Amino acid sequence: MPVGVPREDPVSARPRASVPPQSSGSHERTGTAVKDALTLLVIEDNLAGGRSVPEILDAAGGYLPGDPHRGASAERIRVRTARNLTEAERLLTDDVQCILLDLALTGAERAAPAGGDNAAAAAPGGSVATGELEILRHVLRLAPRHAVLALTDGADAERAAEAVRVGAQDYLFRDELDGRLLNRAIRYAVERKRADLAQRQLTESRLRAQENARLERGLLPTPLLSGSELHFAARYRPGRSRALLGGDFYDTVRTSDGTVHAMIGDVCGHGPDEAALGVELRIAWRALTFAGLCGDELLGTLQKVLDNERASDEIFATLCTVDIDPDGRRAGVCLAGHPSPLVAGAGGSVPRLLPYDYSGPPLGVVPNARWPRRQVELGRRWSLLMYTDGLIEGHVGEGRQRLGQDGMIDLVTGLMAQGVNGERLLDATMEDVRRLNGGELTDDVAVLLLDRR
Repeated sequence: MPVGVPREDPVSARPRASVPPQSSGSHERTGTAVKDALTLLVIEDNLAGGRSVPEILDAAGGYLPGDPHRGASAERIRVRTARNLTEAERLLTDDVQCILLDLALTGAERAAPAGGDNAAAAAPGGSVATGELEILRHVLRLAPRHAVLALTDGADAERAAEAVRVGAQDYLFRDELDGRLLNRAIRYAVERKRADLAQRQLTESRLRAQENARLERGLLPTPLLSGSELHFAARYRPGRSRALLGGDFYDTVRTSDGTVHAMIGDVCGHGPDEAALGVELRIAWRALTFAGLCGDELLGTLQKVLDNERASDEIFATLCTVDIDPDGRRAGVCLAGHPSPLVAGAGGSVPRLLPYDYSGPPLGVVPNARWPRRQVELGRRWSLLMYTDGLIEGHVGEGRQRLGQDGMIDLVTGLMAQGVNGERLLDATMEDVRRLNGGELTDDVAVLLLDRR
């Protein structure tokens, strides 16, 4: 066979009297379950002579041990062989579960990539052991989700143990190798790798949950309303399309002059970077508010923070700020590309959107933009609902129609007509939106409610 042409020895395809013919990639037998074949990629040059790994497996029947019905449904091993890393990379397809690497590959057969993974072994006086571990490391980088077995000559237990420390699932000595031992080692290596990957996924999931909790504490703070007659409630529900928080955030504080300031915002996109940026904007808003800034001056400073902290010029944020006079009867509203708040007065008045005529652009879109402040009358008793666009972008029923602000107003009006208010109003509104959507919403939803009763 010409040098450089990969050899494939499908042991399971060799006819035997007790085993019916099999199709490529799976075993199909009349009256028995179909079971995917286990595929082993062997990287060896076998220059020392003796039996090759496929021959050893073939002598043992090519079965994984432990199945009492090995003649009917036992899993056989398909073998692919490669004589260097270049061939191995070409043969390493998704259906390969295990790699058996001969650490005794010669320098010429390794065919390492440019950069010289095996320079230590090839150089005069270089360490052979070091070269063997470098080729193992290269294979582990090439196949991070595959089980890897290391095959060594002799009985150097320390070198074999080092291979396991580097990342191999197990090691085998060539002079002790037989079919039964090899079969068992392959099966155990595959199962051990599966367990390792499952444990890694579990650990990553726990780390994501911890990170989510830290980000949520920053995005969704405790309001500072000591001394205010206003009642505060808020809800946040993450969207179903990802595991991480998005960029929805809100805050409410009362300054020393008795003014209550409320804010809700949304950084475009999802993930830890967007959530972290939302935390930064919220903290900056609180600090600037306590420093006496409001309206256009405050939003202009927040835009500078966004411009400096965002990872890309395409990142922007929408924001709604409300400052309520100490007597609670009037408020100033600034909109930066954000949906207008909903307000309902006393006496069963119909909820309405606050004027949107004076809205400015989202933060981070227009340099040197302006955000005018609109003064509105609230009255003696009122409820003010602030929300992110996730609340109004859900669908209605099985159609593709969006709920929209009109649909949200209808929901809130119906609930308030039944006497639902406060935290119950938030919970019922979010539940109705989810029900109309036919399940969890795609985007995050943050809702903030201020009441003067």
